[in-house]
Formats: sequence, C-alpha cells, structure tokens
Amino acid sequence: MDPQIGTGPVRLEIVVASVRAGRVAPVVAHWFAETARRRAEFDMGIIDLADTPLPQDLSGGPEVDAFTRRVGAAEAFVVVTSEYNHGYPAALKTAIDTVKHEWRTKPIGFVSYGGLSGGLRAVEQLRQVVVEVHMVPVRESVSFHRVKHAFAQDGTTTDGAAIDAAERMLDQIDWWARTVREGRARTEYPG
Repeated sequence: MDPQIGTGPVRLEIVVASVRAGRVAPVVAHWFAETARRRAEFDMGIIDLADTPLPQDLSGGPEVDAFTRRVGAAEAFVVVTSEYNHGYPAALKTAIDTVKHEWRTKPIGFVSYGGLSGGLRAVEQLRQVVVEVHMVPVRESVSFHRVKHAFAQDGTTTDGAAIDAAERMLDQIDWWARTVREGRARTEYPG
C-alpha cells in the first residue's frame, strides 16, 4: 500500500435534515459537530438543508451544482435527522435524489432524534435508501429519545449511551472512509 494513502484527515460533512420552523436540529447537530471536531482524523463541515435550496423537481441550477460539488468533495457523511410521521424529512429525500454518482462508496452514519422512538424508524428507512445510491451505512448510530429533555441549556448532553455511540460511529466512519480511499487508489468502483 502507498504510505501516503489515508494519511490526511477525512472530509466529513454533517447533513442537517430538518428544515421546519422551530426545529431542534441545530442543537443536536451542534453537539455532534463539537464531538467530531475534537477528533484530528476529521476535517468537518455542516450542510444545513434549511440553508441549501434544492429544487424538488430535481431540475438543477447553481445551488444544485454547488451542492453536488460539496458532496463530491466529501469522503463521509453523518445525517442528523428527525422523524416525521414514522419517516425522515422530505428535504433529505430531495438532497439524496439531487445527486447521483457523488454519493457512491462513501460511508454514512446517522444521528436521530424524536419522541419515544428517538427517530429510529427514520434511520431504518434511510439505511435502505442510501444503499441504493451505493453508500455504506455504518452499523453504529446515535439516537435521542425525548430529545427536548436530552440537552441542557448550553447544548450539552449527559446521555452516556449517545456519547459512547457517537465515538464508536466516528471510529467506524473513519475506518470505512480510509478503506475506500485505498480501494479508489487501486481501482475504479464498479457500480
């Protein structure tokens, strides 16, 4: 193996899926972003779909071009998602469908939140969808049940299971992203 492959930080994009007024998403996303920023193996950015106008008819345009380039430059993703009516937000489906080849082979993790279900039903649906665009969903995920009670005023949490799951998920994302780097250096993805 080439000693230079995999030595730089992994470009991780956190995608904030909810676009609703009064959403909790920024609190959850900020907490996760701070967790990822403490780790030197990641170079991290945040794509907030509330600030990313993508046409529902998938027609293209400058916003779509910029979004596609950003997805293409990333090596891994974490989606922060709520659960609406047992599913994930429509804005996230539009984002996934807007881009095609740029998602391929990239690992993806999920941080979900909601009421009693903690967004887990949305994540189960997302796992099926992202496989169709050739992404690799990692096994570990983070879930906040009763999210309005999960965070202190300063945006921190004492939820030990979530804190531990976030670290393990980041370990898995890092491993997959570096493995994909090595594979891409050897040969083109056949998908």
